Amino acid sequence: MNNYPKLHNAMWPGLVGKGSPGAEPCIDLDTMLDLTAKAEVNGVKFDGVDIFLFEPHINIDSSDDDLKRIADKVRAKGLTIGSVVAPIWPPTGGGSAMGGEEDRKKFVEQVRKGCRIAKKFRDLGVRPHGVVRIDTACGVGDWEKDPKGNTKRIAQTFKEAAKVAKAHGERLAAEGEICWGGLHSWKYAAQLLEEVGQPRLVGFQADMAHTLLFMLGYNAPEHRLVPEKFFWEPDKFHAAMKKMTKALRPWTIDFHVAQNDATVKGSGTHDKTGRHCLATDPNGKLNIARDAGYWLRDDAGKVTKKVKSICWDGCMFPNDVMMKQETWNNILAAMIQVRENHGWKE
Repeated sequence: MNNYPKLHNAMWPGLVGKGSPGAEPCIDLDTMLDLTAKAEVNGVKFDGVDIFLFEPHINIDSSDDDLKRIADKVRAKGLTIGSVVAPIWPPTGGGSAMGGEEDRKKFVEQVRKGCRIAKKFRDLGVRPHGVVRIDTACGVGDWEKDPKGNTKRIAQTFKEAAKVAKAHGERLAAEGEICWGGLHSWKYAAQLLEEVGQPRLVGFQADMAHTLLFMLGYNAPEHRLVPEKFFWEPDKFHAAMKKMTKALRPWTIDFHVAQNDATVKGSGTHDKTGRHCLATDPNGKLNIARDAGYWLRDDAGKVTKKVKSICWDGCMFPNDVMMKQETWNNILAAMIQVRENHGWKE
């Protein structure tokens, strides 16, 4: 069996869309770790977790002692840490990447804090690979008021953040998701990354559930890749996937395995975005094991080996679903199949 890429589970589904008035309560980090560690399919288990630097999981201002305790906790479960999500949004202490000078300083400062934690986990020997994930921390509507100017401002902010990442030996991955201005279509995301122009430091984080909506033109109908009357004809689907991934795969340094039924969903304070479905959802439009290959193989069909770990992302599932061990076993089974189809052995 292939042993790369490593199989990770995201911890942030315990937080995203949770905890705000009218939403379900958060699921604590210990519980998320426990559910991950207990998942097993034919003797294969998750290798690690990707984490959100946000309370109640992890305080972005955690002390070195706090971080060592977290590292020890993860290691005790037989897991490692991969990518970390920096809380760069205004409500969490950050600021819009296309905002005024103060907002952009706050954005970069949160990236600095995230990179410091990521490096600390590396130094503690619990994080062998991974990136620091960011987005633009701004909405599509605000971005559309001045597309060219806002893209340039975001790119400049990302360049400043890249300096911080370089100083910590880290890389940044911008999340392609339809709710983030400037990253809300496959073409705008590629244009932004080209404007930044630092592929060794700033790349793309592809999520199968989110990028499926790029094809359908959600929030950017001008970049729709399939006809408006689209009935999921295989030839049209595959042509669209090839065009989208050809543009974004060269930038992709972080990858989320996911399923989507081609609808959007939001809960709590989280904007509506790509609806994550369970791996076994009969309404899912993706063939997970097959379609992951568009991102993990090059145009010639060769495994790129660029991403050392892949992560399952399943935000905004109901808590009762997330608390079932069967949920995570099914997810792990889907991840294993992706690795068998598009991985390698070292």
